[in-house]
Amino acid sequence: MGKKRIGVVLCGAGHRDGSEIHEATCTLLAIDRAGAEAVCISPKGEQRFVRDHASGEDSGERRDMFAESARISRGDLTDLKLAKAAELDALIIPGGQGAGLNLSSFLADGENCSVNPDLAKLVTDMCAAKKPVGAVCIAPAILARILKDAGISARVTIGDDESVAGSIESMGHRHEKCPATGCVADAENLIFTTPAYMNARSIGEVWQGIEKLVAAIMETA
Repeated sequence: MGKKRIGVVLCGAGHRDGSEIHEATCTLLAIDRAGAEAVCISPKGEQRFVRDHASGEDSGERRDMFAESARISRGDLTDLKLAKAAELDALIIPGGQGAGLNLSSFLADGENCSVNPDLAKLVTDMCAAKKPVGAVCIAPAILARILKDAGISARVTIGDDESVAGSIESMGHRHEKCPATGCVADAENLIFTTPAYMNARSIGEVWQGIEKLVAAIMETA
């Protein structure tokens, strides 16, 4: 039997406007250490905006999500439009503000957000095939929107942020408080979430939570 193939959805490089690099890297490392193969996936198209990560200010630049995500994946990257649930054993979405800006409009619209249709289809197809889906940091809020539209009510966590937790519960899900070092596993729906930098104080705490999330996914994939 070959290695399990776990999709990792990226949307840029940097926590202020794309995928959180520590979270993405910890996810890729945890997948490798678990003996599985990471399949990096990204949509094509411009980021919502580009920020200077030193100052936090908008830079006015224009950058493509796919080109930026390739920095993290070392060039080995699949177009989200071409990703198929049938070719994956599991799927994980790292966090970063890009999840709420590029993959969805959650940071602007909350529970009424729109989601990239290709991502929504991939997640919905994974759930229909009874394959595990994981989300990190703010990404569980985007996952919550997709699940709501698919008629699925799940247990998820983004840590202890009351505002985001409230939006998740408004979408019909149960939010559970969780430390960055933990993971909430909804075994019934095969949904796995961890807070990471929503409440982490260090990359070590981020690693512990993501390692647990990947381990839980590997048990069910």
